[in-house]
Amino acid sequence: MRGLKARTDEGASAESPLQKLSQFSRLGDMNQGPGYMFLPPKEHLLDNYYSDEHLSSIERHKIQLQKVREEYRIHEGDCGSSQVQIALLTAKIKYMAEHMKTHKKDLHSRKGLEGMIEQRKKLLKYLRRTDWDSYCVLITRLGLRDRPNEVR
Repeated sequence: MRGLKARTDEGASAESPLQKLSQFSRLGDMNQGPGYMFLPPKEHLLDNYYSDEHLSSIERHKIQLQKVREEYRIHEGDCGSSQVQIALLTAKIKYMAEHMKTHKKDLHSRKGLEGMIEQRKKLLKYLRRTDWDSYCVLITRLGLRDRPNEVR
């Protein structure tokens, strides 16, 4: 490697890497900078910068899914019960429906949306068959209609 060898041409002395690094110290103190860099951040600016209006739509969607998980869980740590899965799928379906309004030709997303709708139908059918009371409460809370014998 050419750059690492010390040259010993006539009149030039070989410098160690530490000597080369010490040359940077002659350029000035690296800790110096504009005075505002050493002041504490202003709280109102941080609150404004990290507010919800500056989040991307995907970040907002993730936060919404976390709220849905917390709202529909049956017990602490529940993230896989049928009620939670149906509520999450409903939130994802609403998000994808908004996406499809602006991107009408996005066929891959449409296929994913149709898959989510079918999965939610299967879970609703299971919940209807096994626990009628929680099914009724869930479709009321989510604003869904009861269509037990829907044929496509």
